[in-house]
Amino acid sequence: MSDVDEAITRVHHEEWARVVAALTRRFGDLDIAEEAAAEAFATAVERWPADGVPPNPGAWLTTTANRKAIDRIRREDKRDDKHKEALVVRDDDPHEPLGAIDDDRLRLVFTCCHPALAVEARVALTLRMVGGLTMPEIARAFLVAESAMGQRITRAKAKIKVARIPYRMPSAEDLPARVTGVLAVLFLVFNEGYLATGPDTDPVRHDLTSEAIRLTRLIRELLPEDGEVAGLLALMLLTEARRTARVSATGELVALDEQDRGAWDATLIAEGHGLVRERLVAAAGGVAPGRYQILAAINAVHTSARDIRDTDWSQVLALYDQLVRLDPSPIVALNRAIAVAELDGPQVALAVVDRLKPRLADYHAYHATRADLLRRLGRGDEARAAYDRAVDLAGNTAETASLVRRRDRLR
Repeated sequence: MSDVDEAITRVHHEEWARVVAALTRRFGDLDIAEEAAAEAFATAVERWPADGVPPNPGAWLTTTANRKAIDRIRREDKRDDKHKEALVVRDDDPHEPLGAIDDDRLRLVFTCCHPALAVEARVALTLRMVGGLTMPEIARAFLVAESAMGQRITRAKAKIKVARIPYRMPSAEDLPARVTGVLAVLFLVFNEGYLATGPDTDPVRHDLTSEAIRLTRLIRELLPEDGEVAGLLALMLLTEARRTARVSATGELVALDEQDRGAWDATLIAEGHGLVRERLVAAAGGVAPGRYQILAAINAVHTSARDIRDTDWSQVLALYDQLVRLDPSPIVALNRAIAVAELDGPQVALAVVDRLKPRLADYHAYHATRADLLRRLGRGDEARAAYDRAVDLAGNTAETASLVRRRDRLR
């Protein structure tokens, strides 16, 4: 990748949300904002390699996107207030008050997560508009076809128009009703950074994980009493603490049981453990933990063990039993089966995993988990076939390399 390509990729991650936010605030239309921003970035891809990266890329993109938006409005011959406003707009025009949230990107996340939309629609729309994730990345996050995800986002935008849901900055009173969708967005953005799903991207995208953590810290400042906000922050910190140990020098993904635990970030682990203990105190007072709090507690167990053999698997399984009651998804059941294998053996766990096939047949981690259980049972040919299927479905090259090595170690 050239220096200009790297600059465009970096600027896209840093500026996408700000440009979309500025255009949506100005024109009051998410479609116009997104399309104009996309056209501006496409223009950058064409012009920057020849002209060089401008001194202020963000300002260049904003100006270009504004012009693209105005051109589109004129082409469509919209003789309404938006058209008139577009003709007279200037960069120094006064803008709408920012409301309860100072951060541009976080404000746009809360704005897109309107409670009138279904939670999945809010999350998908916001990942596209704010996170800048591609349609394939969003579809993989939801384990659905790309076409289905595109239709879901289109329907969400259509509902905004038909229902005349206003684009406005959320007030402090709006935040609790929207925070569930916001947390779901940040969780999925973090997951895409923790293990990128695309074949041509870095396996770990620190730009996404660090931004998700930054925004979750801001939400914690806004809603300090919300247990799920604290839980998600703890989960992110404890996961991010292992980042440098997750990819080998040869570019291969390193599984938890093979990681150098001395390379984990002790500061992030200490902060994450502190948040988990805080939520345990709240639970003792009768406040039931939510999904993110339980996931954080599971990660706290893992990061408390000095060696994989010291892991308290009975506690991990008990926490997964709690989580299944809140979130009976096949992904949770698959992860729970890993703890079952450690306590009751791979044969019992394999029976659990096999029951998940109808819902996870196209999910690479299902086949990778099944392959490992078959390997432990000495069923080499079946394990090799399962690894082959996992390799076919795996997202990035680092994960593929790890699966190939595990398969090739079979006798």
